Amino acid sequence: MTRVLRAGASPDTARMGLVLLHGRGAGAEDILGLGAALGLPDIALVAPEAPGRSWWPTSFLAPMGGMAPHVDAGLAAVDEAIATLLTAGLTPDRIALAGFSQGGCLALEYAARRGGLAAVFGLSAGLVGTSDAMGGPDAALYGAMPKRFAYDTDLTGLPVTITVHTQDPHIPLKRAEDSATVFRDRGALVDLQVTQGAGHSVTEGGIRAMRAILNKG
Repeated sequence: MTRVLRAGASPDTARMGLVLLHGRGAGAEDILGLGAALGLPDIALVAPEAPGRSWWPTSFLAPMGGMAPHVDAGLAAVDEAIATLLTAGLTPDRIALAGFSQGGCLALEYAARRGGLAAVFGLSAGLVGTSDAMGGPDAALYGAMPKRFAYDTDLTGLPVTITVHTQDPHIPLKRAEDSATVFRDRGALVDLQVTQGAGHSVTEGGIRAMRAILNKG
């Protein structure tokens, strides 16, 4: 059973629910701080915690043979967190998903595979992918092999925010750009925010996007 922490408004009376996914080495308490920083007191915050505080032990760019079981476990943890909000009476169109770094990658992957959300925010993140693709190591992917993005979900109208730095040590700009294209091709409304320079962090632009979209919910 996944450890799940809660904060913010009670799901019984909340206007919306927001599931928050932490990055490697952090925990549920840390990512709940991001939710509190939004300053939206009418939103119920839910944060599952990965075993060992890591959703997977390698880079998200690693081959799917090793990644798949960890991604599946992460998706199941998100299912559990969302179920707590559904049980309290929130409908899927009133539940958003956000994450940072590893958690952001998991959030994007969940949205691409499952759909049925109010919005998704991948902060310093990109899609994991569904399988390995043909081709050798790609310098634009930090020497990793390419991935396939075979999703069949209808994401028409889904607000998707993806943030990345041009020189992010963990998230290649190419993967963030490819992820934005994948979501657009499935009908999502994508906001790709690229910050110049080196960095791997939650940006002010990402926070503003979250506030703006969640305030519309």
